Amino acid sequence: MNVTRQIVIAALSAAALLSTVGCAVTRGQESVGSYLDDSAITTAVKSRFVDDRGVDASAISVETLNGTVMLSGFAKSQNERTMAEGLTWKVAGVKQVKNQIIVRP
Repeated sequence: MNVTRQIVIAALSAAALLSTVGCAVTRGQESVGSYLDDSAITTAVKSRFVDDRGVDASAISVETLNGTVMLSGFAKSQNERTMAEGLTWKVAGVKQVKNQIIVRP
C-alpha cells in the first residue's frame, strides 16, 4: 500500500510539473531574466540621480523595458534634463534612452 501511495504522489507531481512547464512568454511580455535586468537598470539609474546633486531624483521617473529607459517628470532647467539623460547612458545595459522630461521654470 505504501508503494502504491508513492507512485500516485509521483504521478501527481509529474502531472503538476508538466502543466506548469507549458507557461510561455507571449508577445508583449518580458521573460523573468529580462525583467530582472530592467529592474537592475532602473535601480542603477535612480541611484545615479540620487548621488548627483544636479538632478532632482524625486522629480524624475525612470522606467525600463528591454534595455530602453524612459525618463519622465520635470526638470528645473535644460541642463538638469541633459544631465539626467547623460547619467542614464552611463549605466551598463542601457540600449536606448527616451527623454520625456519637461523643463518647468
